[in-house]
Amino acid sequence: MYDHVLVPTDGSETVAETLSHALPIASDNDATVHALYVVDNRIVTAADTDDKDELRDSLETEGEAAVADVSDRATEAGLETVTAVRTGTPWKEIIGYADDRNIDLIVIGTQGKTPKEKIVSLGSVSERVVDNASVPVFVVRSDRGE
Repeated sequence: MYDHVLVPTDGSETVAETLSHALPIASDNDATVHALYVVDNRIVTAADTDDKDELRDSLETEGEAAVADVSDRATEAGLETVTAVRTGTPWKEIIGYADDRNIDLIVIGTQGKTPKEKIVSLGSVSERVVDNASVPVFVVRSDRGE
């Protein structure tokens, strides 16, 4: 049913909760786990720094570590993995990756933001993925340690 499961990550600790759902689904279906991190180009563009390239490089390095973490956990569970770091608008890149790679299921975390927090952060990435994805999306809500 699911041959390719996409797990977008932002590098936060909440990915563990997302993986607690994604890995059993992938294992039950002998699926490949795709780990994706998106460098948000809006952050780089809006940054108050003279060295945007250095900031972008730093975020890419953070992304490589984030997808490696997901990959390591999936490999420990006996699953095949693919990792990717892209630059762009996160929800658009997640949708684009899913379409490009024939992803069957997206398992994405959400932090349960308040409406005010959503406005400040330009909306919820997971909400936009749900609204625009052409494949099923499994949303894992995190309590953010509260």
